[in-house]
Amino acid sequence: MISIIASDMDGTLLNEQMQISPENAAAIKQAQNAGVHFVVATGREYKEAHPLVETYGIEVPMITLNGAAIFDVDGKPLDMVPITRTSTRLMMHKLNRAGLYFEITTNEGVISNSRTRRIETLSQLLEHLNPETPYKLAVAMASARVELVNIRYVDDYQEVLDDNRLKILKIVAFANGGQKELQPIKEAIESEIDITISSSFENNIEINSPRAQKGIALQHYADELNIPMSQVMAIGDNLNDASMLKIAGISYAMGNATPEIKQITNHLTVTNNENGVAKAILEQLAQNKQ
Repeated sequence: MISIIASDMDGTLLNEQMQISPENAAAIKQAQNAGVHFVVATGREYKEAHPLVETYGIEVPMITLNGAAIFDVDGKPLDMVPITRTSTRLMMHKLNRAGLYFEITTNEGVISNSRTRRIETLSQLLEHLNPETPYKLAVAMASARVELVNIRYVDDYQEVLDDNRLKILKIVAFANGGQKELQPIKEAIESEIDITISSSFENNIEINSPRAQKGIALQHYADELNIPMSQVMAIGDNLNDASMLKIAGISYAMGNATPEIKQITNHLTVTNNENGVAKAILEQLAQNKQ
């Protein structure tokens, strides 16, 4: 029997247009009407993730930034797990030496040191998600999207380190060469700093506190409801979903999931463009009735 469903967003709940399909939204509401708790677990920050869900009239608690910030159904922050400034300073030094563009997410939003490089990075992501989209159109789409997202730009990330009001919750580094280019810096950081590194797309690594993981947050959520993990279902597609997929009693990999994710789950659904989340939810609701 399933009592909790946790779903990733990008590549899972969201299709290639970065939207929740009517089919997925309807399945979530059907699960909630059946008494099943639904929680979103995403690498995105709350202000970026919540509007995508709210548009469809869906009210859910949210595990954001891979578990670094958790919010209740009303948007009240329940917990935040920051990266220490010492660790941040060391990582920034290594990322800068490697020539990588990176962004810092804090309790006050995303901070970037280059609007141009942010647009370039987002353009490459949109082009990857929509191969039929010409690069020039992807740039135009990225530029428009950047204007809609509340991002603070700074000349030097030292400003972030100097502002004690800010909690550093996640650092995301990007590389055109994908994981092959990112692997050396990932290994260098992990060998010297107590940190958790995952990935939500081929071209990034996401760096969090060791305690900021989707799996840890989902376990805590289930414990608060006094629900055993055997009654928890998780759905995901990429490496930042691994911790919650490993601990959930029922785990689904999307049809578009990475090979590593497909190996650790006990169920497989169709792709995010084929309403894979809805298919998985409806399968388990049918099992509940039995």
